[in-house]
Amino acid sequence: MSLLVLTNDDGIDAPGIQALRTAVAEIGKSVVVAPDSHLSGCSHQINRGGAIAIDQRSKTDYAIGGTPADCSRVALSHLYPDADWVLSGINAGGNLGSDTYVSGTVAAVREATLLRKRAIAISQYRYRSIPVDWERSARLATKVLNQLMATELKPGEFWNVNLPAATANAKSESDEEPTIVFCERCTQPLPTEFSIDESGFRYTGAYEDRPRDTGADVDVCFSGNISAVKIQMW
Repeated sequence: MSLLVLTNDDGIDAPGIQALRTAVAEIGKSVVVAPDSHLSGCSHQINRGGAIAIDQRSKTDYAIGGTPADCSRVALSHLYPDADWVLSGINAGGNLGSDTYVSGTVAAVREATLLRKRAIAISQYRYRSIPVDWERSARLATKVLNQLMATELKPGEFWNVNLPAATANAKSESDEEPTIVFCERCTQPLPTEFSIDESGFRYTGAYEDRPRDTGADVDVCFSGNISAVKIQMW
């Protein structure tokens, strides 16, 4: 059975990482090596020389006083060097297109890829303040992970997956399931609309209104399907 290191950037206590653990229950043996606090949007920051605290919370769960990239390093160099995969998520919010450059969720798998481990990032797009149905997220994650983990990854490649927001009338497993669409990353920027007030420059654009390339990950996910992008680092 494969050994799966689970991490994220929302912190070890976030519901998304528990949903990921549920998703992989029948896929492999999972262990958690995740930040001890919320670090969304931290990108690929790493510890620059100080000690990284390791808090063992259970036989298989470790809270790390560092970034998601630090978590991959600690896991693969110290705690679980024999791990088969690093899975990051499930992030509360999309990591699409240009988001991948600032996402800590994606940075964790990028670091794992640099360390020559297979890796997948999974994020759950959500519309405004509508709560995430984590049971649904876990079910969709199982679906996509079963397929992607059976697909060959070459050195320097990793997967970035985004699950679509639930539609207003999605109520049960019997509703139509989103399709997994293999696509490219969107090349468009995040919304750049802004206003100026006494505080300075303020972004005002809505995430869901961001420009998109037809058929790329933003378009696929916003259209209600699962986007799966293979990112090649070298």
